[in-house]
Amino acid sequence: MGKIIAIVNQKGGVGKTTTAVNLGAYLAYLGKQVLLVDIDPQANATSGLGLDHKKLEAGVYEALIGEKPLFQIIKRTVQSGLQIAPATLSLAGAGVELVNMENREFRLASILEEVKKDFDYIILDGPPSLGLLTINSLVAADEVLIPIQSEYFALEGLSQLLETISLVQNNLKPSLGIMGAVITMFDRRNKLSEAVMEELYQYFPNRIFRSVIPRSVRLAEAPSYGRSIFHYDPKSKGGRAYEGLAKEIISLEK
Repeated sequence: MGKIIAIVNQKGGVGKTTTAVNLGAYLAYLGKQVLLVDIDPQANATSGLGLDHKKLEAGVYEALIGEKPLFQIIKRTVQSGLQIAPATLSLAGAGVELVNMENREFRLASILEEVKKDFDYIILDGPPSLGLLTINSLVAADEVLIPIQSEYFALEGLSQLLETISLVQNNLKPSLGIMGAVITMFDRRNKLSEAVMEELYQYFPNRIFRSVIPRSVRLAEAPSYGRSIFHYDPKSKGGRAYEGLAKEIISLEK
């Protein structure tokens, strides 16, 4: 049965989609069957893996509202072992449409049940907000991975995110776990202040991943070519960092 990991941060620009795409790519490279689910209306994970979200006939939205079974919208990527449930333009309206649906917080969890057995890992890339699509991600997930940009203001909003996770644990999904935080966009010239680092360790005493993702031109360029860093420049610092993160996550299973 697949482990479902929600990559969540309501702050935009923290490397959330970059982490979803590249972690997925390296888990697949390491022999795992991976499904990346794009539930962000911006569809960056979809285009970052070479699919034109404007031309797709159906995506996660159609599965969420029950128009199509999930397996019918899943697409293969250029990488063996990595598949994607893409986002389309219609996903932008899903937040509104879901409001009136029965069990609205559980829609994603229920459609993932159909395919869970086919994958080792299912990675959810949600929107940079704490709306209904993000709540669906948290309810569907086994664990949450939080990308945190290495800058002083990165901790702003973190308590709000952890509060939302705690509300989901208390009211909707008691078994939801926090896998931990991964530091992204790290710039050696701009050392993350020790005070911020200490605060991070207080939030996540058990798990801040050792693999730190650098700020990298190569990582930023890869999506414009519709490629993960694994295909674009695997020997780059960013490629090596995501390979390290994937290995750390696999080692948690042992």
